[in-house]
Amino acid sequence: MKKINVSIVGASGYAGGELLRILLFHPHVNVLQVTSRTLAGQPVGVAHPNVRGITDLIFCLPQELKACDMLFISLPNTLSMQNMAGFGKIARKIIDLGADFRLNSQDAFAYWYKKEHSLPNLLSKFIYGLAELHRSEIKKAKYVACAGCEATVSILTLYPLLKHKLIEEDSIIIDAKMSSSQGGHVLTSASHHPERAGVVRSYKPVDHRHAGEIEQELSPFAKKIKVAVSATTIEMVRGLLVTIHTRPKKEISEKDVWKAYRSEYSKEPFIRIVKEATGNYRYPEPKILTGTNYCDIGFALSERENRLVAIGAIDNLGKGTAGQAVQAMNIMSGFPETAGLTFPGLHPI
Repeated sequence: MKKINVSIVGASGYAGGELLRILLFHPHVNVLQVTSRTLAGQPVGVAHPNVRGITDLIFCLPQELKACDMLFISLPNTLSMQNMAGFGKIARKIIDLGADFRLNSQDAFAYWYKKEHSLPNLLSKFIYGLAELHRSEIKKAKYVACAGCEATVSILTLYPLLKHKLIEEDSIIIDAKMSSSQGGHVLTSASHHPERAGVVRSYKPVDHRHAGEIEQELSPFAKKIKVAVSATTIEMVRGLLVTIHTRPKKEISEKDVWKAYRSEYSKEPFIRIVKEATGNYRYPEPKILTGTNYCDIGFALSERENRLVAIGAIDNLGKGTAGQAVQAMNIMSGFPETAGLTFPGLHPI
């Protein structure tokens, strides 16, 4: 199978680095160029020491990009839309890892990001990057917008429950435990070691912006959907765990929940249902997903509490960002969907 040439805009950050790591070992990809305004002219190993000796790529400036088959964009929010017109001249197919084109309407973008969208006419041209919900659209797409990491795991965990009408639509509470890499590689007072070490900090208890994505993507299956997201940062470098509190719509059994998840995910290569009776890993745990493209999902049902708790875990830089982008690239390019993404993680780690 012929290789395609791909380039990465904004490759010096954590998401860009993870994307580079995966693509360097992809059997059908040649990484042509990687950009960084601050590190232009320096080897990629300066930012990503894990690829030392593996590649001789040098960071270049965005204006030095040559034509390629696929362009990945990994920039801070709002920068992608400011430069998308130029990016469209470099590659016919584009995958954006950022937030600029995830929401379908300019009103929703303005509400959640407190900024007017500069290219609202392009919003409808981007396909939301979750293969499990949009595989057929991604296959024909020229532009894909990867989902937010917290939105990714929440949507995948909730989708079967809502599609099969097992839970109430308007009383969903998502408790998200976030790792430090989700804040990006730019230093802040919150990432300073004395402030970050040992922390369990509630930093967005209400109105998390990923709620907009979650409601958008799940509304076809639950017209009255309303989610409340609370985000807590914990002392973990990579990984994301959501504990989702829901109210069963009727008297359901564990068998009903199993049936819903198996119905939607039995053939999905990167979804695993985890619910064991004993052992340390009875439910999903992000630690053992480090470096993988898997989303592990579990649940617990309480008849006394009238509560179904759904639990989802991912690597925020894997299935939550870079792995998701490569999965979309595989589908868009006609490659095996799992190509370059079969790393199973490490244990212990």
